[in-house]
Amino acid sequence: LCHIAQVIKGDNDVLLKAVGDKSAIEEVKHILDTARRAATRREVFHTDFLTPPVLKESMIVLQKLADVKAVAQGGYPQAERCRLSIGHSEVLTNDPNVVAAINISGNFSFQPCSHGDFLGAILGKGIAREKLGDIILQGEKGAHVLIVPELVDFLMSTLDKVANVSVSCTQIPLLALEYEPPRTQSFKTVEASLRVDALASAGFKISRSKLVNLI
Repeated sequence: LCHIAQVIKGDNDVLLKAVGDKSAIEEVKHILDTARRAATRREVFHTDFLTPPVLKESMIVLQKLADVKAVAQGGYPQAERCRLSIGHSEVLTNDPNVVAAINISGNFSFQPCSHGDFLGAILGKGIAREKLGDIILQGEKGAHVLIVPELVDFLMSTLDKVANVSVSCTQIPLLALEYEPPRTQSFKTVEASLRVDALASAGFKISRSKLVNLI
C-alpha cells in the first residue's frame, strides 16, 4: 500500500507540473485526487462551482488520466463558473444534472442592483461562494442565479431582499435562462492557400508574419 501511495503521489507531482496557473495548484490537486477515487471505485463525484482558471487547469490535467471522464456544466453554454462531474469513462455516460437555476424577481426600476448586490445578498444568507455559479442580470426584472440543487429550497425560502428591493425567488428550468449569446461575425475571403495562418490572418486581420508565432 505504501508503494502504491508513493507511485500515485509521484504521478500527481508530474501531472501538477503542467499546471500553468500556480495559484490553482491546490484545488487542481484536490480534483486530481477525487478523479483517482472516482476511477478506482467506479463512482461519479461532483465538484463545487470552479473559477475559470481552476476549471481550465483541471481539464488539462484530467485529460491525461486513463479511464477518467470529466464533464463541465455551468447551466448554459457561456457559463464562466462550472461544476465538474468526474467518473470512470464507463460510468459517466450521460451529462448529469448538477446545476439548478433560480429567478430572483423584483422591481429594480428605481434602484438598479449590480452583480455584487445580488452576490452579497445571497452570501449574506450563509451560502458559500463555491455553491454558486454565474449570476445573470436581467435589468429591471432582477437576475437569474445558478446554484447547486441541494440549496434551491433554502435560498428560495430565505432570500427576500436585494439591497433595499423586496424580491421573490422561483426555480426555473435551465432552458428558461435568459442570457446574451456570443457575438459572431461572418465574412467571405478568397485566399491562395488553405493554410491555417492564411485563413487566420484574414479572420483576425493580423499579418501572416505576426500570426505565425501565435499558432
